Amino acid sequence: MSDPRPIGIFDSGVGGLTVARAVFDLLPNEPILYVGDNARFPYGPRPLEEIRTFALEIAGYLTERDVKMLVVACNSIEVAAIADVADAHGVPVVGVIDPGVRAAVHATRNHRIGLIGTEATVASGAYRRAIAKTGADVQLFSAACPVFVEHVEAGDTSSDELLEAARGYLVPLGEEGIDTLILGCTHYPMLSGLIRMVMGEDVLLVSSAEETAKDVYAMLRASSSLRAAKDGESDEAPHEFLTTGDPAQFRRVAHHLLGPVVGGVAPVDVRVVEGVSWS
Repeated sequence: MSDPRPIGIFDSGVGGLTVARAVFDLLPNEPILYVGDNARFPYGPRPLEEIRTFALEIAGYLTERDVKMLVVACNSIEVAAIADVADAHGVPVVGVIDPGVRAAVHATRNHRIGLIGTEATVASGAYRRAIAKTGADVQLFSAACPVFVEHVEAGDTSSDELLEAARGYLVPLGEEGIDTLILGCTHYPMLSGLIRMVMGEDVLLVSSAEETAKDVYAMLRASSSLRAAKDGESDEAPHEFLTTGDPAQFRRVAHHLLGPVVGGVAPVDVRVVEGVSWS
């Protein structure tokens, strides 16, 4: 069987594009419908209940668009709402926390793992719980990095101001002797060069994007929901990129990350579902 419907991927902004890129690479026949909630980012400092409301609005919009799967490509959304999203919308839901933890536990050599994320993600304890579920004998050292998302959304991955902030966040983690660092926000892989500069070559950086794409593949295959390419069809599946914010700004950052596959970017009001606008 073949299911031609798109995979819905959503995030507070452009960070989830790192997950979308991994899905493109692993599943080139699958169309993606991506929503970035740039108008309301950053999510990290917001109360969890507010993040939950936003997540349910976006998930509702995507299911109204008939996606076959939801990929929560945002750690802050996952800690606030992934169970509610799964319960409310009746389609398979994949998150990013468990895949990242799985990769880090497998990679660590000295059993000392670092985590960087938004304030909401770090405060939630979700990564600590996910590690505990694995039964692995590891220690976790965490640091919130609130300004990272703002710089990435603005297209800044290398300024002196950003480097100074990175040193303030990361040097204490290095002093804990970690050998593996989980990039616990999907924006952070865009800063991997800068993070590696501060942490050094001996610390392995773990992004959940590739592991999440593997989970997407496994779930679609198990349910016979992969999209089969038709004879004569172009190599690239059709994709759609939407933002609640400024499409031009979104496109500048997205094109830098993904190249011409991005094409156009359209504005969207995710609060409008079945003709009803929620306040």
